[in-house]
Amino acid sequence: MISVSNVTMRYGSKLLFEDVSVSFTDDRRYGLTGPNGAGKSTFMKVLTGEIDAQKGSVVRPRKLGVLKQDQYAFDAYRVIDTVIMGNTALWAALEERERLYEKAELTDEDGSRLGELEGVVGDEDGYEAEANAAVLLQGLDIADELHERRMSELQGGQKVRVLLAQALFGNPQALLLDEPTNYLDLESIHWLQDFLNRYSGTVITISHDRHFLNNVCTHIADIDYETIITYNGGYDDMVLQKTSIRTRIESQNEQREKKIAQLNDFIARFSAGTRSSQVNSRKKEVERLATSELARSNIARPFIRFDMLRPSGKNVLDFELVNKAYPQPDGKTEQVIKNFSASVMRGDKVILMGRNGQGKTTLLKALLANGPGIEETDVSIDSGTVKWGHEAQIGYFAQDHKNSIPHGTTAAEWLHGFDPQATKEDIRGILGQMLFRGEEGNKKTEALSGGEAARLLFCKIMLQKPNILVLDEPTNHLDLESINALNQAIQKYEGTVFLVTHDQDLIEEAGTRIWHFEGGPADFHITDHKGPYEEYQQQLALVAK
Repeated sequence: MISVSNVTMRYGSKLLFEDVSVSFTDDRRYGLTGPNGAGKSTFMKVLTGEIDAQKGSVVRPRKLGVLKQDQYAFDAYRVIDTVIMGNTALWAALEERERLYEKAELTDEDGSRLGELEGVVGDEDGYEAEANAAVLLQGLDIADELHERRMSELQGGQKVRVLLAQALFGNPQALLLDEPTNYLDLESIHWLQDFLNRYSGTVITISHDRHFLNNVCTHIADIDYETIITYNGGYDDMVLQKTSIRTRIESQNEQREKKIAQLNDFIARFSAGTRSSQVNSRKKEVERLATSELARSNIARPFIRFDMLRPSGKNVLDFELVNKAYPQPDGKTEQVIKNFSASVMRGDKVILMGRNGQGKTTLLKALLANGPGIEETDVSIDSGTVKWGHEAQIGYFAQDHKNSIPHGTTAAEWLHGFDPQATKEDIRGILGQMLFRGEEGNKKTEALSGGEAARLLFCKIMLQKPNILVLDEPTNHLDLESINALNQAIQKYEGTVFLVTHDQDLIEEAGTRIWHFEGGPADFHITDHKGPYEEYQQQLALVAK
């Protein structure tokens, strides 16, 4: 169990939460929610002990599994060792034991110490450590041949999965996971969900994946109103309870205010007359009925709406026998896309899904090779044909989206360049829709956070009003409110969409067609299902029977 007593945290002059007391008990899984800037990561750091609370105290168990955020901290270590480091007591014993065995001669004291260390290794299941670590890595799609490599040899998404395995290793009594689904593909997310649902300790997780929170969490600890309130159930349950409580208090206050107004009217009319006893009783009633002061919610919801200047032709995109390969460090080339052909019609909302590294981004970039108005680098094909239809206008959100915004200008100036006819009020309005308030539109582009850069790119797309959206992992830096707004905007959009995402709600609710990347190097293929995800799942279930 983790217990928090009277904890207060400020960030500069901003109060994040005050005098918070809450307990996180065993066999419960808590989602820590709240908008960007509410203090979720700060509270998580207080729980892990990375930072001290400005006021109050935290009681935590001896064994704590924490998802580290620094991808480069373990670059010098083997992948398998990085996972084992999740059990700090075991890793310290293994390191000390190795140092002793490296000695030319052992003293009696060394021998005694080795016996103690062997006891620690045994108690911590150290003799099965590599096998147990390998099972975690396999579940998170880290191939066996990578286990002996250095962390520095892995890609960013692979490093994140190794650090997740590190947090899960060694049977910790509590798991503290900050954005564990970032950079995980859907299969890895499902594996993690199953693991956490079987886990018997305390889980506290920050996530912007609504589906994940609904499937994993037994409780939601919501940071809002400068405090933390715990609700039963998953994220959707919390929203309903929170809305209901807020609505009830507002309704009660409205009724009280009406009653207070009537009493004050009586007091004003008769205070100078002979009915002083009645006036005094009315004054006491006013004091008793004083409305509950409602703290202001810090939730900010963006408004995303994708319009089109004009529709595209009926045939949006035709491509035939597209191939794309990339050179490898060993001098060979790896064929990523092999002879893929398809035709996309106006209004199709295509979801590109599959495991990481199977070529979803590569295919998007291949299809953009002849895209009108596309100035991105690294968009090309090796062979095949790509033909965009009549009046095609593309709005592109790249996975490495921060590189799409040049430095040396402000958010407003950069945005204005895409529509020189737009007035300052137009630019300010669209920035306001995406939560750039007041002078925030004058922020230098190099100072933008990942979430701000993502929101600015959506401003650009809304300003351009394209009839085709090409969105590559657009949710990675968005909070839940922004992801929900994006989901609704895509569903209402009348144009054509190509979307790479691992967000299951987006896949299920926004897509009308599935391109599923599957198989290994020998049998790789892309399944083109002309229908929604639910229908595709039913089809797969029938095949499995």
